Amino acid sequence: MNFCWSTFLSFLLTMNSSIENELIISKYARHLERAWVAPSYFFQNLWITIYEWFGRDDYTTVVWGTITIANLCYWIPGLCFTFIDLTGRPAFILKYRIQENSPYPVPFNRVIKAFALVVFNQTVVLFVIMFCFYHVMVWRGFEKGETLPTFQRLMLELGFFIIIEEILFYYSHRLLHHSSIYKYIHKHHHEWTSPIGIVALYAHPIEHIICNLLPALIGPCLLGTHIMVYWAWFCLALLTTLNAHTGFHLPFWPSPEAHNFHHLKKINGKEFLTEKSWSTYES
Repeated sequence: MNFCWSTFLSFLLTMNSSIENELIISKYARHLERAWVAPSYFFQNLWITIYEWFGRDDYTTVVWGTITIANLCYWIPGLCFTFIDLTGRPAFILKYRIQENSPYPVPFNRVIKAFALVVFNQTVVLFVIMFCFYHVMVWRGFEKGETLPTFQRLMLELGFFIIIEEILFYYSHRLLHHSSIYKYIHKHHHEWTSPIGIVALYAHPIEHIICNLLPALIGPCLLGTHIMVYWAWFCLALLTTLNAHTGFHLPFWPSPEAHNFHHLKKINGKEFLTEKSWSTYES
């Protein structure tokens, strides 16, 4: 291949910190490419299996498929970190903890409160938005065939989604920090001055819609992207935002220190591409 897709992926992931998309998968881009186009057609077969499992019904696949995948992607790693946050075990992982300003392990009652709101956002709110998203995509038209897009197109679409999400999240997040509305909506998320993984989606439902879901959905809507590509993007977004809230700087993973500082100081900006470029760190 003349074009170095591993370098391109590394660039895309490095420039995006809004949801910490600097994942180590850039290191394995060529392996991903081979898997995407391998003779076994792993991802192709995976998509067909999932599509058939949902009865080849577009509504079920888009709405309930996304809800299922989003919850699996969020709760499996989220609950693993929650176990650590509640027990302080295994002890060896605590050396990677970057927070020193709050009690640890985390009080159980705080986790339960966060758990309840996150479950609501990941079920009721997500269902309502995905129901609307499906009808918008039907009107727009979207890819749903058995043949997946090429790996090159996957990378280009992910790059487009990152740019759109960066811009929309930055301005919506900044809006919610405005003094006239902060205490009504975004203050909920900042109850955690030392966040843990599970509180990545601990947010007022209005914030969850305008800051988390819409910025991630508008890119796929504009392109009419294939469902499988959208799922890959959604999983990437969830995993990286989880990492940004864990309070652990694990080896080979992007540092969550900038986002942790944002929670600690309640500053107006975040560690995003837009802020790095436009110097919007403010108190």
